[in-house]
Amino acid sequence: MKSKLRVENVYKIFGDHPEQALEGLKQSKTKIEIFEETGQTVGVQDVSFDVREGEIFVVMGLSGSGKSTLVRTLNGLIPPTYGKILIDEDDVASCSAERLRRVRREKITMVFQHFALFPHKTVAENAAYGLKIKGEGASSRRAKALAALEQVGLAAYADSYPDELSGGMQQRVGLARGLATDPQILLMDEPFGALDPLIRREMQEELLHLQKKLKKTIIFITHDLNEALLLGDKIAIMKDGRFVQVGTAQEIVDNPADDYVAAFVGDIDRGRVFDAAHVAERPITVELGEKNAAEKALDLMEEHNRNALYVVEEDRIAGLVTYQELAVAAREEGRTDLSEVLVTEVPTVSRETPLNELYGAASAGYPIAVADKRGRLAGVIEPQAVFSQLSGEENEEAGSTTDQAVASSAEKGERQ
Repeated sequence: MKSKLRVENVYKIFGDHPEQALEGLKQSKTKIEIFEETGQTVGVQDVSFDVREGEIFVVMGLSGSGKSTLVRTLNGLIPPTYGKILIDEDDVASCSAERLRRVRREKITMVFQHFALFPHKTVAENAAYGLKIKGEGASSRRAKALAALEQVGLAAYADSYPDELSGGMQQRVGLARGLATDPQILLMDEPFGALDPLIRREMQEELLHLQKKLKKTIIFITHDLNEALLLGDKIAIMKDGRFVQVGTAQEIVDNPADDYVAAFVGDIDRGRVFDAAHVAERPITVELGEKNAAEKALDLMEEHNRNALYVVEEDRIAGLVTYQELAVAAREEGRTDLSEVLVTEVPTVSRETPLNELYGAASAGYPIAVADKRGRLAGVIEPQAVFSQLSGEENEEAGSTTDQAVASSAEKGERQ
């Protein structure tokens, strides 16, 4: 998929002689050393990344890491010292002032941490402010503002004033103001940072809910790793103005690039980061009605060292059989029909089910079935794989391989 936003080797150096700072960076000097020697402040150094259309790209870093400076270069509020910032074919770093204004009007908007609502204007008037700047008429502004407020659940408060709303509701107005102009790209600079934890969580879920419908391209800035892991399709960890690591939540938690990143992810709840697909294996099955199915099932369980095996019927999950029950039945004359020992009440999840929701099913001891959207078996999760991943003991290579296997199996099933 084509990139909606592409950033290429962007630097932002504050001071009159940025070339001195650049030379210091080439010599691997730190930001502090460069400032002490030259008086130049390095805000962003050699940052490159791509954001695809409809993706949430999260930039996470501590205070002073350069993340807010970076996001302000993306819409030209702070011009970069070097590099390119391409929104479609427009280079924000070098285009004319007129072209930059057009890009801001038509393609990109920003949602700030502090709501910056006008206290003397109604909620609808605040939501319509960006449209007024664009020169739209009053009736059009009103209609679009009401539509945006409807999206964030505040249409009933259109004629109220900001001081009549809670902090979370005020932030929703700020979000509606951004959505009202129908931007292609949303820049969100710590938008939930001023909210208390419960309201912050609600806003995170609200954003994910909206994103499923609107599919905007979002660059989201945060200092909270849990927030980054929850929201980001891709996450960049930033330190001293540069990206230390870029990847999915699973990639970063499973394989931190250095000690700095490892320190961040050490206490993360892995059960919220990893999903069923990450620990699933390609299913080994027998068909319910096939000849000698019971003997085949026993052979497969012995070959693959499994104590249970899933049984399918015309690609649907019929249930599972355990080695112990099947072996006992096989020794009894005429008792080799799988249906006689079939367990039909089996744990079934989707590929996207978080691991923290699998603990109960894994504790029961049965392998867990991963079903595709049509109810067909796409993978199997052994209980030990769940416990190993939750404890951080899973082999990295095995996790990657099984994830790819179940993805391939599910995709193949969806095509059939």
